[in-house]
Amino acid sequence: MSKSSVVQARMEPKLKAKAESIFHELGLNSAQAINIFYKQVELAGGLPFNVVVPNETTRQTFQKTDEGKDLVVCEDADDMFKKLGL
Repeated sequence: MSKSSVVQARMEPKLKAKAESIFHELGLNSAQAINIFYKQVELAGGLPFNVVVPNETTRQTFQKTDEGKDLVVCEDADDMFKKLGL
């Protein structure tokens, strides 16, 4: 199948750099990542993830996490399950 359509988008340079760094770790370039995203949209018949506005509890949790407050640090999965009482 011929690839001749072009997608152009403007975004924040920091977001682009961070995403491309992750793509690189996955062995992908931006075009490949965009193609994967579009294919998933096609297969899902919509966005391949939930897009929601966080509620107040979630916003507060994000803010505390960003500030480094109320974090529980675990050494590994076993430590996490132990701390969760599982």
